[in-house]
Amino acid sequence: MQRPAGSVNPVPEEARARARIATVTEATIAREYTREDVCRLLHISETVLATWERHGFVERRRYYFLRDLVALKTLTQLRKSRVRAERIRRILDSLLARLAGVRDPLSELKIYCDGRRIAVQVAGRKMEPLSGQLLLDFDRDAMRRLIEFPTAPAEQAEALAAEARKRQGESWFEKGVALEHSGAPLTETLAAYRKAVELDPGTAGAWLNLGTVYFNQRQWEQAEASYRKALEVRADYGLAHYNLGNLYDETGRPMEAVEQYKKALEIDPSYADAHYNLALLYQSASEPLSALRHWRIYLRLEPAGYWAGVARREMVRLRHETGFSAAARKSGV
Repeated sequence: MQRPAGSVNPVPEEARARARIATVTEATIAREYTREDVCRLLHISETVLATWERHGFVERRRYYFLRDLVALKTLTQLRKSRVRAERIRRILDSLLARLAGVRDPLSELKIYCDGRRIAVQVAGRKMEPLSGQLLLDFDRDAMRRLIEFPTAPAEQAEALAAEARKRQGESWFEKGVALEHSGAPLTETLAAYRKAVELDPGTAGAWLNLGTVYFNQRQWEQAEASYRKALEVRADYGLAHYNLGNLYDETGRPMEAVEQYKKALEIDPSYADAHYNLALLYQSASEPLSALRHWRIYLRLEPAGYWAGVARREMVRLRHETGFSAAARKSGV
């Protein structure tokens, strides 16, 4: 899609500055919660939170993430069921000893009160955490029977290990997002995302953000491979198609960039940035009808703001340079 001789002038750098890469942000997966937020959301006092920290159930933090809230919510439910801290401690120690790969039972496992006893969900089955016995979940009589399992079956052990790796992968993903958000060195962020996809290759968001780190380092092959991995995990991942479009545009492959932006719009027709970038590419390729159509859609989606002003100026400039008439504008171009 090269610009032929005699075509419109190149797109100004001001307009192209909008063509930015996208990432999964901390706002979407790792929102920060203050201690006050936690107490308000869980309806607990600062004293209760401090007590749990003193017992070592959770680390004392200034800010908490979603993973921490999962653990604290479990503690809140156990407290409502009048489970004493000493019993919770014994349960956690038992689970850590019995389940290889589990590092934080409160956030990695579902622990809950089942009548008068405490149960834990492990690989889709109920377990009594202190004795290590499985609970049959068929009827009231069967629920009273316990089956000893000194060693887990091979398939169950494999499922437990996979679940633990997935949880650890999520933790590394959140760490990578937090590092990126804080402006940490790219090497640290890169290492966190690499660890996340190593532990859980099925995390599309980690692949996407890993690709963006490579993109920012201008390591195009690694960035493209990471975005492709994200799409293998999740074929309808509009962000990955959009980022591939930016990568191809950046590396002088405009036809491939157009294809990826179009795929992003097939998934989400209201993806304003994809319309903006398509307008730029069509404008550079002397396809004014297509460019004007995407400028118009972009402005319908984002009618206000700085970039809307840039888009309007580009539309006026494009119409002027191509000699579009008022009649053509009325026809919907």
